[in-house]
Amino acid sequence: MERSEIHRIALGKGLDALIPEFPKDLIKPEKKFAGSMGFVQIKMDKIKPNPYQPRGKFDKDRMKELTLSIREKGIIQPVVVRPVGDEFELVAGERRFLAAQKLGMEKLPALVMEKLSKEGMLELSLIENLQREDLNPIDEAKGYKRLLVECGLSQKQLSERIGKDRSSIANTLRILNLPKSVQSFIANGQLSEGHARAILSLSDETEQIALSRHIIKDGFSVRKTEELVYGKRQKEKRKKLRSSPSKFLEIENSLKQFFGTKVRIVQDKKRGRIQIEFYSDEDLSRILELLHVNL
Repeated sequence: MERSEIHRIALGKGLDALIPEFPKDLIKPEKKFAGSMGFVQIKMDKIKPNPYQPRGKFDKDRMKELTLSIREKGIIQPVVVRPVGDEFELVAGERRFLAAQKLGMEKLPALVMEKLSKEGMLELSLIENLQREDLNPIDEAKGYKRLLVECGLSQKQLSERIGKDRSSIANTLRILNLPKSVQSFIANGQLSEGHARAILSLSDETEQIALSRHIIKDGFSVRKTEELVYGKRQKEKRKKLRSSPSKFLEIENSLKQFFGTKVRIVQDKKRGRIQIEFYSDEDLSRILELLHVNL
């Protein structure tokens, strides 16, 4: 890009005030993606969208508010870009870019990071978005996963970068274990992250999907959902206790032949019981005789 196409602006001491949300810890000289930076006005047609944008979609109401704000006050906080050939690629600020496009603006104020690698761009873009509070839980979880897998961060490093404890990150990542249809409900705002955590307590995918639809249909709170899940788990636990492990089947069959009636072995952790059925007083007396019990 020709230097005549961009107009460099001296920021002086006002830079921090202009970009209060920018993750300053990511632009220290020792970072692998740091480099000389300049504040410029760039033609809109020279800017390409961020290929690593972690957001699946943008909230329409928030976009409308931002567009109206930019129309009235202009862009107060510049976007962040990196040079790619004679064009620029967005690193942070895609909502401002889209709003400016909608308003038909010809140029956009931007911070240019001259020596930003693809890996650095991915990390910076993801963390910049994750530090905001308007990401839906699914986009947030996917952002965490990309930082862990593609950027090679540990959960400890990720925790330090975004200012969240490791248990919170781990719980958010677990949401990605839910069926795709349930993830869609969460991304669309029909289910909250609290609902998601309760649903994760169920191991069966079919039950998870059914419960999700039940919650949406009846408008259950997170507390009500937790109560439903607890009830289902207790019911399943009782069902498991009633069913005999395969290792007891042979013993049950031998006892059944010996007593001439139905016998069941029920185990609960380290304890258990043997249930021998009888169908009349005479039947009970017969079984007691076999056990050499005299009444």
